[in-house]
Amino acid sequence: MADELMKEERAKQQEEQLVGRNVFTNKNFVLCFFGALVSELGATLYSFAVGFYILEISGNNAFLQGVYLAVCAVMLLIFTPIGGVFGDRYNKARIMYTCDYLKGALIIAGAVLMLAFKDNTAHIIILFFIGIFGNMVSGIFNPAGNALIPNIVDEDRIQQANSYFSVKNAVNNILGIILAGILYTTVPIITLFLVVGVCYLLSGVSEMFIRYNHVPSKEKMSVRLALSDMKDGINYLNVHQAIKAMVVIIVFINFFITPVFGNFIPYFIKTDVATAPSYIFDGFLKPELWTSVFSVLMGLSTMIGAIVLSTKKQDDKIGHKLSVRLCLIAALMLLTAFVYWIFVARGRSLNAFLIYFCMATLAVGLLIILINIPANTMFMRIVDKDKISKVSSIISVAAQGLTPIASVLAGAVLQYIGSAALLFVCAIGFSITAMFGFFSKKIKEI
Repeated sequence: MADELMKEERAKQQEEQLVGRNVFTNKNFVLCFFGALVSELGATLYSFAVGFYILEISGNNAFLQGVYLAVCAVMLLIFTPIGGVFGDRYNKARIMYTCDYLKGALIIAGAVLMLAFKDNTAHIIILFFIGIFGNMVSGIFNPAGNALIPNIVDEDRIQQANSYFSVKNAVNNILGIILAGILYTTVPIITLFLVVGVCYLLSGVSEMFIRYNHVPSKEKMSVRLALSDMKDGINYLNVHQAIKAMVVIIVFINFFITPVFGNFIPYFIKTDVATAPSYIFDGFLKPELWTSVFSVLMGLSTMIGAIVLSTKKQDDKIGHKLSVRLCLIAALMLLTAFVYWIFVARGRSLNAFLIYFCMATLAVGLLIILINIPANTMFMRIVDKDKISKVSSIISVAAQGLTPIASVLAGAVLQYIGSAALLFVCAIGFSITAMFGFFSKKIKEI
C-alpha cells in the first residue's frame, strides 16, 4: 500500500514538472513558431485577395474560380510526395526557409508583372502562374514543416506545441482576415501582393536559425530511391489499419467541406450579400468584410479550444471522441443547408442567415480544433520520426486527392444550380462519412 502511494506521489510530481515546462522555452520552437506566424499571415492575405479578385475581374465566374482552386490543388498533390521524400532525407529547416524565399520571390515577381500588364486576362494568367508554381513549392514545404515539431520538442510536449500552433492559426484567422479585408478594399491588389511576398521572405529569415540533430542520408537521391520512399510510406499505412481508416474518412470529409469554405462563401458574398438592397451592419461592413467576420468568429472559437487543449494531458485513445465531434459538425452542416434554403434561397431574410452563420462558424471552429489537434498529436506520437515526412505526405495527398474535383464540381453547381443545392449535397455527403467513422471499429482503436 505504501509503495503504491509513493508511486502515485512520484507520478503526480512528474506530471507537475511537465506542466511547468513550456515549449516557448525552446529556441527552435520559437523560431519555427514566429516564422510560421509571418508566412501564414501572408498566405491568409493572399488567399483572401485571390478568391475575390478572380471573381471581380472575371465577371463573377464561379466556374473559373473553381478551376483555379482545382489547378492549385493538383499541383500541391503532385509535389507533396516529392516533399515527403526530401523531408526525411534532408534538413527540414533548410527546406522550409528555401521554399519560403522562393515563394516570396514568386509573388513579388507576379506583382511586378501585374503592374506591367494591366488587362484582366493577363492578370488571370499571372494568378494561375503563381498558383501553379506556388503550390509546387508548398508541396515541397509542407511535409518538412509537418515533420519538424517532433524533432525539436519533447514527445510529451507535442500536444502543447500543436495547440500553440492552432492558437497561431486562430490569430491569423482573426487579425489576418480583418487585415486582408481592409487591405483588399483600400489598397491596390499589387500592393497587397508585395506585402505577402515580404511576409514569406521574413519567415525564411526566422527559419534559417533553426538547429536540430539532423543525420544526413548516406544514399544518393535518385528517382528509384524516391519511388521506393513513397512506396515505404504507403506500406506503413497498410500495416497500420487504424490510421488508414482515419485517412479514408479524412478524404471524404475534405471532399465535402472544402466547397463550403472555398467556393460557397465567396460566391454567397458576391451574389447574395453584395446584391442585396441592404443587410445588417451595411453602414460600416462592406460585403467582402463579412468573410472577415466569419473567419474572426471561427478564429476565436479555435483559439479558445486550442488554449484549453494546451493545458490538458494527451489522451491515449481519441477515436470515439473524434467520431462524435464529426457527427456534430455533420448536424450543423445539415442545419446550415436548411437555414440557407429557408431564409436566403426563398428570399425571406438574408440577415437571419447571416446571424445564424455567425453562430455556426463559432461552433464549427471549436469542433474542428478539438478534432485536428488530437489527431495531429496522435500521428506525431505513433509514426517513426524517420518516416514522418513521407507518411505525412502520403496522408496529405490522400486527404487532398479529391479536392480538385470537389472545387470544379462545386463551381459548376454554384454556376448552374445554385448555393442551396451545393450546401445540401455537401451536408449529406459529410453526414454519411461521419456515420461511417462513428461505427468503424478501426477508428475506435486510435
